Amino acid sequence: MTYDVVVIGAGLAGLTAALRLAEQGLRVLVVATGVGGTHLAPASIDVLGYVDGPVESPAQALPEFAATHPGHPYRRLSVELIRSSLEWFKERLGELGYQGRLEENFLLPTAVGVAKPTALVPETMAAGDLRAGGRFVFVGLRGLKDFYPAYLADNLVRAPLPGGASVSARAVELAPPLGDEADVNSVGFARRFEQPEFRELVVRELERRLVPGEIVGFPAVLGLGRAREVWQELETRLRRPVFEVPTLPPSVGGIRVFESMTAALRRVGARLVVGSTVTGAEHNGKRLEGVVAQAAGRPRTYRARSFVLASGGFASGGIQMDSYGQLRETAFDLTLAGAPAPGAPRFEPGYFDEHPIARVGLAVDEERRPVDAEGAPAFENLYAAGATLAGAAPWREACGNGISLATGYAAASAILERAS
Repeated sequence: MTYDVVVIGAGLAGLTAALRLAEQGLRVLVVATGVGGTHLAPASIDVLGYVDGPVESPAQALPEFAATHPGHPYRRLSVELIRSSLEWFKERLGELGYQGRLEENFLLPTAVGVAKPTALVPETMAAGDLRAGGRFVFVGLRGLKDFYPAYLADNLVRAPLPGGASVSARAVELAPPLGDEADVNSVGFARRFEQPEFRELVVRELERRLVPGEIVGFPAVLGLGRAREVWQELETRLRRPVFEVPTLPPSVGGIRVFESMTAALRRVGARLVVGSTVTGAEHNGKRLEGVVAQAAGRPRTYRARSFVLASGGFASGGIQMDSYGQLRETAFDLTLAGAPAPGAPRFEPGYFDEHPIARVGLAVDEERRPVDAEGAPAFENLYAAGATLAGAAPWREACGNGISLATGYAAASAILERAS
C-alpha cells in the first residue's frame, strides 16, 4: 500500500502534522519508536516565554525575536501561522478545554516554584495563573515522590513576580490510603483520582485544613481520561478554584494530550504504528519513495508520496552523538546545522550555560524541507518538524511545545499546498 503521507515520530509535532493531514482526507501513517515527548513534557503550550526576561505577549515579541535569531525555527514561521496553529489545537482538543491566546502569556507555578510564562493551558491548570496574585495552598500526597509542595510554596513567595503581583503560599500534605503500595507515581495517583471513594477521602481530609479565599493547587494527577470530571467535582465540593501543577515525568497532562490526539487520528482513519524505528530510506534521486523501519527484528518498507520527519532531537534519539563526538541524524543521515566546528567545545563548564551543541538540528527551506550543506532540499518530498529542527534552546526560551505545534502545522500546510 502507498500512503499519501508517512509521518515519522509520535510526539506533538508528528501528531499535529498527521492529524491535520488526515482530517483533510489524506491517507496517513505514523511510524514511531515510542510515544514521543508528550509523556515527558507538560500539557501547556509554551510559544515564547523568555527573551532577556519573561515575555508578556508572544505575539508582540515574536517578530523582533525572529529577526534577531536568523537560525531559529520561528524565523520561517509567520505570527499568523503560529496563531492559527494554536487555534487549531484548541479546537481539536476541545475535551481538554485549552485556554489562552498568542497575545498574552499565563504565568503558572512549576513544581519547583518558578513562575513560568506559557500561552495555552488546559482548563485544569488555568486557575493557577499568578498574574493577579492571590492566596495559594499546594497539596502534597504522601507516597508521590515527584512533588514537594513545601519547597514549591517557599520558592514561589521568595521570587518577585512580573508586575509586582502579591502571592502568599503554603503547603499541606495528605495521607490518602494507598493499599499495599507505599510508592506510587503520577499515573498511579491519576488512576486513583478517578475512583469516587478515593476522591471522597481526599476532600474530607483537605476541606477541614483550608483557609477562606485560598486557591488550591494539586499535582497534575487529577485523572487520565476523566480529568475534567474530577477537576470540576473538586472545585464544586471544595467551593473554590482548583488547578493542577505539572510534576516530573511521567507527565499525566502530556499523556492526556497524546491519548486525545491519537483518538482523533483513529477517528479520521489514520494508522499509528508504535515500536518501529526508521533506519533508512528508498529513493529515486531526490525523491523519497519509502522508509525502512525495524520492528521485532524484521525490516519493513512503508511507501508514500510525502514524508514528515518529526523524530525529535537528542532527548528522543532523532539526533545522536557517539563516543567520538560525531553527530548524526538517525533516520536518513541528513546534514545537521549548528554543529560546533571541529575542535571547538561542545559544552560549557556551567550546567545552565548556553551550550554550543544545544541548537544542533536540521535546517529547512521555506517549504519546511531539510536542506544539505549547499542549501538544497535533501529530498523534494521530505518535510521536518519539531525538536529535530536547528536553532532553538527550548528550555531557555520556553518555546518547545510551541515550536513542535507550529512546525508540525506548517509541515502539513506545505504538503497540502503542494497537493492542491
